[in-house]
Order: sequence, then C-alpha cells, then structure tokens
Amino acid sequence: MSTADSTDNLKQTRTTRRTFLKNTLALSSGVGAFTNAPYVFARHRTKLRILGTHVTLQEELRKKAQQDLGIDIEFQPGGSASVLHQASTRPASFDLYEQWSNSLKVLWQANAIQAIDIGRLKYWNEINNLTKTGRITTGAKLGAGDAPSKLLYVQKDHSLSSVPSQQVSFLPYVHNVDSFGYNAGVIPRGLPYKTESWSWLLDERYAGKVALVNAPSIGLFDAVLAVQAKGLMKFKDIGNLSRNEIDELFAILIELRYQGHFRGVWSSVPQSVRLMQRKEVVIESMFSPAVFDLKGQGIDCVYAAPKEGYRAWHGVMCLSSQTQGAVKDAAYDYMNWWLSGWPGAFIAKQGYYISNPERSRSLLTDNEWNYWYEGKPALTDLAGTDGRVVVKKGEIRNGGSYLERFSNVAVWNTVMDTYEYSLLKWNEFLSA
Repeated sequence: MSTADSTDNLKQTRTTRRTFLKNTLALSSGVGAFTNAPYVFARHRTKLRILGTHVTLQEELRKKAQQDLGIDIEFQPGGSASVLHQASTRPASFDLYEQWSNSLKVLWQANAIQAIDIGRLKYWNEINNLTKTGRITTGAKLGAGDAPSKLLYVQKDHSLSSVPSQQVSFLPYVHNVDSFGYNAGVIPRGLPYKTESWSWLLDERYAGKVALVNAPSIGLFDAVLAVQAKGLMKFKDIGNLSRNEIDELFAILIELRYQGHFRGVWSSVPQSVRLMQRKEVVIESMFSPAVFDLKGQGIDCVYAAPKEGYRAWHGVMCLSSQTQGAVKDAAYDYMNWWLSGWPGAFIAKQGYYISNPERSRSLLTDNEWNYWYEGKPALTDLAGTDGRVVVKKGEIRNGGSYLERFSNVAVWNTVMDTYEYSLLKWNEFLSA
C-alpha cells in the first residue's frame, strides 16, 4: 500500500470516528436534557456560577435549585473579604454574587454588578418593608449606617438611593441580626436585652479566649459596639466613624491585641465553629448558622441579644456586569427560586429570615414557625438544616420574635466614608 493510500485511509478512519462521536454526544446530550429537566430541550445545559460565602452556598441548596431549575449550578464559597475582592476585581469570574449589603458600594463603584429589572422579579410585591423602607415596623429603630433601603434603587444617573424606581441593585432575600455567641457552660447565661452586652467581648475574665470576625465592614462594628459599651470611648455616629475616631479605636484594639486579649480572628463560619468547638474561645463574633451548628453538637452556645442593640445585615444577590444571554435568564430564574418558598423554609432552620416569609410559612410546621419567627417556646425538639437537633423542647429563641429582633438594630453592616482608611488600620490590628 502506498503512503498516499495509507494517509487517505487514516483520514477516513478519523472522519468516521469524529462523526460517530459527534452523533453519540448529541444523542446523549438530548437524553440528559430530558432526564434532568423535561422542559429543557437545549443540547447543552446552562451553567450558573455563584460566588459567595458558606452562609448561603450550601450543598443542599445547590442540589435542590439545580433539580428544580434544570441548570448546572456551581457554588464558589469563600471568606467574606476574599469573595468581595474577587467580585470587585474579576466580575467575569462569576454570574451571581451572594453576600451582604455592605458590599454593595464597593461592587457598584467598581462596575462589577449590573442593575436588576424589578419586572423580572416574580415575588417583588411580596417582599416586606424591611428592605423597602428600612424598618420592619413603623416604630422600629432604623439603625446607624447603611440600611439596605438606602442602596436599593438604581436612579437614572446610576446612583443608588431609597427613591423607588424600576431597577434595583440587589435582590433582597436572607437577612438577620448578628451579635456574639458565648459558651454558657463557661460564661453565666445573661438576660436578653437586659444584661447581655457587647462589653462582654472586652471583659478581662475572658482574655485570650475572644475572637472577632475578620471583615473590616463587619468586625469593626462589633469592636465599636464593644468599646462603646465598655465605656472606653464614645462615637458621634457609629455608622460613619471619622479618621480621628478610627485612630483612637484601633489604639485601644491594638493595645488589647498586644496584651493577648484576642485569640484571633476568623474568616468563615466553619472556622468560627472550630474555635469554640476546640475550646480555644468562649466568646466571639458569630453568625447564626455557627451557633446552631454548635448547639447541634451539644455545646451550649448562646446567641446574645445585647442591650445596646444588634449589628444587622441583609443578604444581597447581585448580577455580575458580565452576565448576559441564556446565563442571565438562568440567573433571574435562580433569584426567583430563592423567594419561591422552599429556600426560605430551609434557611429558617439555621436562624435566618427571608424577605417574603409568608410564602415559606406553609412549608414549616406550626411549631417551627412559632419558634423561629414568633419567638414562642418550642413544643418539641427542632432539627436544623442538617437534621441534627438544634433546639430543645421548651427553648425560646434568644432575642424573641422576628419583629422584636429587627426592632433593636444598633447599626447595619456598612462601608463607611472612611472605609479605605479603616482597612489600613484593620490590617495593622491583624499584624499587631
């Protein structure tokens, strides 16, 4: 056989193989589409990349959304500071961003996110007044700093404000009030709103056993509330510190660091759990899922209801400025899914609230609803998101009902006018 004939036969074999593989892949792609979601007929399933923290990027949520929506979903969880840096500098690396409202100014100014059309948000009219007006009830405290309502609506000049428009900067969904958690097996249990105080974070009795969350726009306010409650200094506006106030605040914090008061800082919920689980700390900045994780392990962790008020946060789901086409459509589907009922009922079991709670109510038992939302005693043991018992029969949620907790907001997670300067001082604190 000549060299030319060999070459022709090889080309024919390759062509036949390519044709076979092409047809096989096309067939299997069609089967996969019908198998995973009967209403999806595309050859390739849309993939949605979601960047955020461990707080909401949980595997059970990912699997449920993927099953319900018929799309591939990739979660990219990380620490709050690291994901904010990634989102603000590399918007092409994600399609949706999930974090907290204090990240909005940074993302918006960096042109990392785009406006969301209210007309495409299926449950917009069900969202309660907390986000739209800043208060859960007319008599509730607004709280210092950036209440989410101040950053919600996109104006014609591309600014953000509380003036209603047809576009928003984020989808309002999960939210809560944060404080600190303490091990009641070591620290005597306090009384909500009466004796529990932010000053406990600076109590000399717990020196070396204290940790803060490593986020300048979050942990800083825990420190501010603690320093003020301890009587070490007063602030004109705890939601917007001046440079001089920041200098004085960090002089106090760095001195405490030198004295060994702080065990350290944590950057993710699992880290905060391990610190208390291993008895390295007895009191620390904490998020609700960590508290109930520890309770599920049999550790008597109490989520304080400080008499000075809470540090509040609101989850924001943001659309990357680079997301377009079919992926953008999938992103809207995912945003609507979050307010469709099941996700709100799921995250209630880790102590979080959803912006349209009534839609989730029927998916919770009366006992679950009464404990998590109404602040009533649990009539039976209650399980958390992982199935472990996190609430014992007879327990009352510390801080009371949804309305009571959000009526006692001291400050919102905020990016201050002096944020860049506070970031420098925060890094000084970390390296002290």
